Amino acid sequence: MRSSNPVFSRRGFSRDNGYAGFNTAPQAGGAAVGTQGNPYAQPQAGNPYAQNPYAQQAPYGAPPQAPATPGRMTMDDVLMRTGTTLGILIVTAALAWALLPVDDANISRSYGIAIAAGLVGMVLALVQSFKRKASPALILSYAALEGVFLGVVSSVVDNRIASGAAMQAVLGTLAVFAAVLVAYKAGWIRVNRRFVGFVMAAALGFIALMAINLLFAVFGGGDGLGFRSGPLGILFGVIGILLGACFLALDFKQVEDGIAYGAPREEAWMAAFGLTMTLVWIYMEFLRLISILNSSD
Repeated sequence: MRSSNPVFSRRGFSRDNGYAGFNTAPQAGGAAVGTQGNPYAQPQAGNPYAQNPYAQQAPYGAPPQAPATPGRMTMDDVLMRTGTTLGILIVTAALAWALLPVDDANISRSYGIAIAAGLVGMVLALVQSFKRKASPALILSYAALEGVFLGVVSSVVDNRIASGAAMQAVLGTLAVFAAVLVAYKAGWIRVNRRFVGFVMAAALGFIALMAINLLFAVFGGGDGLGFRSGPLGILFGVIGILLGACFLALDFKQVEDGIAYGAPREEAWMAAFGLTMTLVWIYMEFLRLISILNSSD
């Protein structure tokens, strides 16, 4: 099970880790990749994971559910590990808010610590994304460092730009999460190959534009190309939030398929990792959008 953010993901349930993946088309004259040696797996066209023929078809076209097996991922595993990861992030964010003041005398030091924590957290996220197996230590360390970064940045925005911005961003993130969950469970969002391809292309294009804008800002001064200020900044903030919503749909699909087709229990850490990165993305886009709206008043 890969990280849900398309930018960071390169692994899936594939033949190199013993589980069927997106490349499970039947070989000529043979069974589908990932089904060899598995008496419960049988190929099915268009199915990203090997199915258990004894699984019962869930109502409303949901994927068949694999029988409960020791060592397999469950929803409780995903919820517990996601709660742990987000809990550590929230605690370190609160500590950074309280212990790293952003008044005129301390803002440079606090911001420097936050940037360092954010960069190290990004490196850990990249390392985990390219590992074949989930590493709880890496994931929890990423969450702790990301919390330090978010705590200081949120404090800066809340105290120096827009009072109450952090709470507004939290509420906005929760609203997006709830809306996407309802839409996904109701079948209004269908995650298929076309959807994944669109989200990946849009995310890569979005990040490329933001990187170019940052380079222009660093070397040319000002706001770069204006993608993060004024009307263009508002537009790109909304696009960023919508992309985050698409990432959530990918997260939900991967969790659903992983449970249905018997992913190993340790993959629940990857689910927690993907959900945490997605929620951080959405929160940051809300915070940035709120900052732009308040600075343009």
